[in-house]
Amino acid sequence: MEKLFDPISVPIILVDKDTKIRMINQIFADYLGFPKEEILGKPVLEVDEFSRFPYVLSSKKPEIAWKHKFKNGKTAIVHRIPVLDINQEVAYGFGLLLFQDVKEFKDIIEKNKLLETALNYAEEQLKHLHGAKYSWENILGTSEKMVLAIYMGRRASQTKSNVLLLGESGTGKELFAHAIHHSSNRQHERFIKVNCAAIPAELLESELFGYVEGAFTGAKKGGNPGKFELASGGSIFLDEIGDMPLSMQAKLLRVLQEKEIERVGGTRTIPVDVRVIAATNKNLEKMVEEGSFREDLFYRLNVMSIEIPPLRERENDTADMAMKLLEKLSSQLGVYVSTISKNAMEHLLNYHWPGNVRELENVLERAINLTDTDTIHSIHLPFRITGNKKLHKLSKGQTLKSILEETEKEIIKNYLDELNHNKVKVADILNISRSSLYDKIEKYQLNPPLS
Repeated sequence: MEKLFDPISVPIILVDKDTKIRMINQIFADYLGFPKEEILGKPVLEVDEFSRFPYVLSSKKPEIAWKHKFKNGKTAIVHRIPVLDINQEVAYGFGLLLFQDVKEFKDIIEKNKLLETALNYAEEQLKHLHGAKYSWENILGTSEKMVLAIYMGRRASQTKSNVLLLGESGTGKELFAHAIHHSSNRQHERFIKVNCAAIPAELLESELFGYVEGAFTGAKKGGNPGKFELASGGSIFLDEIGDMPLSMQAKLLRVLQEKEIERVGGTRTIPVDVRVIAATNKNLEKMVEEGSFREDLFYRLNVMSIEIPPLRERENDTADMAMKLLEKLSSQLGVYVSTISKNAMEHLLNYHWPGNVRELENVLERAINLTDTDTIHSIHLPFRITGNKKLHKLSKGQTLKSILEETEKEIIKNYLDELNHNKVKVADILNISRSSLYDKIEKYQLNPPLS
């Protein structure tokens, strides 16, 4: 064993089941500052009074990469591993020094961090260049309507056809656009995003198609390529397409038909190979009837139409979505919040979510900022979600006093249930004295039943 282990440059030790040292290589003996002959056969605690080998052998549990300070004052990163026989009894204890100096360990950690940072930066730059940040794995949903939308999106991504994403604001149309590009054969090319509602009408043409030098006052020397040129070979996402002016709709139609653009102020046509993914929360068919959206453009865009359902129509998706968003937001905000109480979840499930997933995310972020624990309770949710719905169905003849008392009783009851009848916390939240809270509990008979 000495011939085997002595040439190894990593300090190694072997103790028997009684913690006596049976083998130690030369580099470890030198590290401890003793001749090998004095170490062999001694109990390990006589050589190093801080050794944890007795504990490791009795617990039969290894200690991996532990920081250990030796009797001689040196600090290292060590492994201690119990070796068990066929009867699962301790036969030996095997140890080695992973790093002979904690500074050496810290240096390697810092180097790894620098490499990881450089790698992450490179990946972010590639994402920024290519544009598509999300894939189908980022889109959650098991409801029938959502499963159908995802299926349609996956099929659309494998075609060359234009895609039209329909749905209310906040349903995740942009996520679908990212995922469609990400899973298409254009995934390694650029994904350019344009919000048609955010760009003034007079600037939209130059933004989409670019301009030549001298096209207008302030035009950049040498001109500037537009979004369609930049996206050539890849995909362009035209968000809020329903807000595009009629004059621009005619020019967009020509690009879709001819596969070429002409810069503002220019005379040369430039061929472009672009896959268009458009999205809107408006009823384009109604707009076509009203004359505010071109019928021919609508049919050009409406080749692969995907309707993304609002959150209120996604059956049981709200709970899964809330937990996934909670995990994401906790990571972003640097706060560990991992649970939504049963009562709070019921409120989330019963709310109609006019703002869809975006509103759910905002509500959860607000709740995370308000809670002092790892759990979101009803008290951390906005009143529009937790408000007493009974007020909307008042019985005839109810007085203002009875309505207020009913509301007060409901609020106190909810807080008591939520906080396991912790009256100190409830009084603090409601900003009333404990004696006042006790009186109201007695008045409304809200004491928990005796077990």
